[in-house]
Amino acid sequence: MQMRAPQTRASVAAVTFDSVTCTFEPRDEKLPPYTAIRDVTLTIGDGEFVSIVGPTGCGKSTILNIAAGLLQPTTGHVQVFGEPLAGLNRRAGYLFQSDAIMPWRNALDNVIAGLEIRGMPDKEKKDLGRHWLERVGLRGKDSFYPHQMSGGMRRRVALAQVLIVDPKIVLMDEPFSALDVQTRQLMENELLDLWQADRKSVIFITHDLEEAIAMSDRVVVLSAGPGTHPIGEYVIDLPRPRDVSEIRMTQRFLELNSQIWEVMREEVLKGYRRNEQS
Repeated sequence: MQMRAPQTRASVAAVTFDSVTCTFEPRDEKLPPYTAIRDVTLTIGDGEFVSIVGPTGCGKSTILNIAAGLLQPTTGHVQVFGEPLAGLNRRAGYLFQSDAIMPWRNALDNVIAGLEIRGMPDKEKKDLGRHWLERVGLRGKDSFYPHQMSGGMRRRVALAQVLIVDPKIVLMDEPFSALDVQTRQLMENELLDLWQADRKSVIFITHDLEEAIAMSDRVVVLSAGPGTHPIGEYVIDLPRPRDVSEIRMTQRFLELNSQIWEVMREEVLKGYRRNEQS
């Protein structure tokens, strides 16, 4: 297992999990509490792109929701740029797995929704909104409503909606899982281009190990749940900038994929057997 530290811009980590456990109490008192994650210690460096992979139901989204401040740990601590996280993480933007754009608003109005909450003047926010639509490949699509957009277009709108407010941390929960293979690879490359421009810290949740390797500086493998915890961290020493389709053909990519899958495969089998028995 590779454990050497990735290079980051600063010594203060963007997000730090220190022995974090999250246990849920059931509504039915006859059932035992459910521990989703246990003793998770994890650091996301400033400007680092980290993917988290693991079996279905292993607690990946729980980790993301704790980083967002949507869930509070039962035990342990979370810090954001060296400060304890209390309440919502206002330095983070969250791109959900499902579309979070509003069907009654056009592309431009969806993108600038966060700026409206901040009280930005109308002309300034619309100019910035058009700029971000152009950056995600939707120039001239200001007036399109969600029902007029393809899945890829809606994902671009959602991505612009998150990035326009300039979060220092971007949390992504399987953001491209619903897209077809071709559109997915286009979106992965567009995300990498945007990330390369200003190097925000990214926590990227995915079931797809190849996607994780192609995108990331580091891949964290989680055990099967319940009581999920990291069982491996792998530095992805592939050159940047990357084209996700081309990088998958390189010998080093194949080596990393084989190495990580050897660890991940047993956990996937454990998760599968557990689901079969439940």
